[in-house]
Amino acid sequence: DMEITTYLEQAMSSELQSNIVDLCPVGALTSKPYAFAARPWELGKTETIDVMDALGSAIRVDTRGREVMRILPRTNDEVNEEWISDKTRHVVDGLRTQRLDQPYIRQNGRLQPASWQQAFAAIAAKVKGANGKRIGAIAGDLSAVEEMFALKDLLSRLGSSNTDCGQDGIVFNPELGRASYLFNATIAGIDSADALLIIGANPRREAAVLNARIRKRWRAGKFPIALIGERVDLTYSYDYLGAGPDTLSELASGKHSFAEVLNKAERPLITVGAGALARPDGAAVAALAAKVAVECHAVKEGWNGYSVLHTAASRVGALEAGFVPGEGGLNTAAMTKPDALDVLFLLGADEVDVPAGAFVVYIGSHGDNGAHRADVILPGAAYTEKSGLYVNTEGRVQMANRASFPPGDAREDWSIFRALSEVLGQKLAYDSLAGLRQVLFAEHPHFARIGQIMPGGPADVRQVSQVQGKIDKAPFRSVVEDFYLTNPIARASAIMAECSALAEARGTMTAAE
Repeated sequence: DMEITTYLEQAMSSELQSNIVDLCPVGALTSKPYAFAARPWELGKTETIDVMDALGSAIRVDTRGREVMRILPRTNDEVNEEWISDKTRHVVDGLRTQRLDQPYIRQNGRLQPASWQQAFAAIAAKVKGANGKRIGAIAGDLSAVEEMFALKDLLSRLGSSNTDCGQDGIVFNPELGRASYLFNATIAGIDSADALLIIGANPRREAAVLNARIRKRWRAGKFPIALIGERVDLTYSYDYLGAGPDTLSELASGKHSFAEVLNKAERPLITVGAGALARPDGAAVAALAAKVAVECHAVKEGWNGYSVLHTAASRVGALEAGFVPGEGGLNTAAMTKPDALDVLFLLGADEVDVPAGAFVVYIGSHGDNGAHRADVILPGAAYTEKSGLYVNTEGRVQMANRASFPPGDAREDWSIFRALSEVLGQKLAYDSLAGLRQVLFAEHPHFARIGQIMPGGPADVRQVSQVQGKIDKAPFRSVVEDFYLTNPIARASAIMAECSALAEARGTMTAAE
């Protein structure tokens, strides 16, 4: 009695394990969700980028008709090499389920289907009676630059400067310079770093492919790694220094033993995560981390080791497009206080709790938390259904290409704001995506440099290190609790739900192939 079976008798515990399908030389290993679903020659193939995290991994989306059938990696040595995470690969079924395909208006406490004209009329009735200072907008983690630019344009015409991209509470000040919020060492720069300090981040959950790159560098040898924050399994060994800002203060003052390791390194890398920055004292924590980088000579000619690891694909693009509170404007925390606003636009923002009182307009692709709270829902397009610009955590401008079309009456997000602006009597000055980009590039020329990084200056990091503020002693916590359920598309995926349940059952991050 003989049978062919796997050597391992249990699931692998890696969030990158699905890459073994691509490595199999004879095709004996297959992707279970895609197996027998389609023939390769039936599929349309579109090269685009991933938005499940802030790395912007190169991917290929294969479609049959309007339906996305599978997602595969493309080689980009500067970003993801040839790898993608299991979430990127298997989130496909989430693109089909819980979709918003027509507008809705809340009537008598229940959301009822409506036409675009009715939805726009309901919004206009509220906006025209509101003071511009009591109108706001929050952008979600998957938003492209164009729609955020159009929404900011519309709000400024309505007299509002209440725009923010930090739905997790993170606050950046773009006036401090681009180096204050970029992964300045670049992703490929990890290969040449010779020491690493991780502050308030869990790269394995927040950027799995980047974590694999750190592991590759660690396996090459002579790469001391230290962590300040939650003690977690990162797939490589590290020195655990402490849980919070107290340890970071010791390092900044040179009193900690790891300070000597950083000082001896030629190219030290200081990685700061959202767990350290998405706090009320985030600006002061960033100042401490920047001080460590300056003191250990991580910021010098030819090398800038101060690197912010973002978790949201939209974050850097939003900061560069100015989707932050303007003069006298409110941030996310202020906008979500009771009675702060009369009208609030949620552009795919599903991680915020909006109290009763505000009239909420949700623009998004899935019936997630934001849609449940909305008074009006305007159905938008998912990332595979629109052409859009994204800027990854290192500041690289990338273009996501449309692979399929939105379902039903759903529309591309920027075009929704263009149509709404006419109803509100504040017509935007572009009628096409090309026209919008022309205006965008005129205001922010570097968005036109697709595939390029415009680096920040070392002086920016020194400026960050001078910021003053009171620091809370609370330990750093990763902002990503569940690797598989970080956004509306992932939460709509049955495969991601199964992976999450398996991981919880095993007490570690696991995926099913």
